[in-house]
Amino acid sequence: MTMFTDDTNSVARVEVLLAAADRITVLTGAGISTASGIPDFRGPNGLWTKDPDSQRAATLSHYLSDDALRRRAWQNRVRWIANDPQPNDGHRALIRLQERGQLRAVVTQNVDGLHQRSGIDPDLVHEVHGNIHRSRCWECRDTRPMRETLERVIAGDPDPRCSLCGGILKSDTILFEQSLEPDVIDAAFRASEDCDVLLAVGSTLGVYPAANCVPRAKATGARIVIVNGGPTEMDSLADEFVTGDINTVLPRLCGVVPEQ
Repeated sequence: MTMFTDDTNSVARVEVLLAAADRITVLTGAGISTASGIPDFRGPNGLWTKDPDSQRAATLSHYLSDDALRRRAWQNRVRWIANDPQPNDGHRALIRLQERGQLRAVVTQNVDGLHQRSGIDPDLVHEVHGNIHRSRCWECRDTRPMRETLERVIAGDPDPRCSLCGGILKSDTILFEQSLEPDVIDAAFRASEDCDVLLAVGSTLGVYPAANCVPRAKATGARIVIVNGGPTEMDSLADEFVTGDINTVLPRLCGVVPEQ
């Protein structure tokens, strides 16, 4: 069931605002992927809420120093890939903006690659926290498709090491204590400063520096639209705020006509 806490006029205003925009930059967080079976992190059913050990695995120093933690992390990656999450209606709604020539960029905090799988041009997607579908050596930075590395895990290697230098392997995602890739976050900031609407979807807007996309867009005169299941840390900057089931709300806001 879809529930709007905002009045119907607010939803209608956002529809008009997005339809009239020339350059829309979309900032997405975990909330856009929950309908694909990927849990968020801090919510009632979040990954870290149900499994606090997974938060340790997301911290670089713990990951590098704890062999047992890495082995559990590799098994979790095997399950992730086996589950094969698919794009949902929220992801696909953004294709409408691309088709209309309005999509400036998708800046995403997610690592699932579902925006690209939905049909968004990969050149428009800035993955500020990396991508789980690649593995990377912490020592020599050699990068391989994740499935190639997971084949070694499935074959019986519980903590595979780099085939080039013997270094520790991890997913090509950004962990706590790890620096972002400068070129990626710079591109995300440029896209935020070069839009007339910034559409923030499924994020509490509390994780930095990605959350800085919102005030940067606001400072250059962009309208800020926040679509989320609950309050965010930047509600005060929003010109429009819509609360509801993203998988249903976002297609409507992007002008996707429901199938009869």
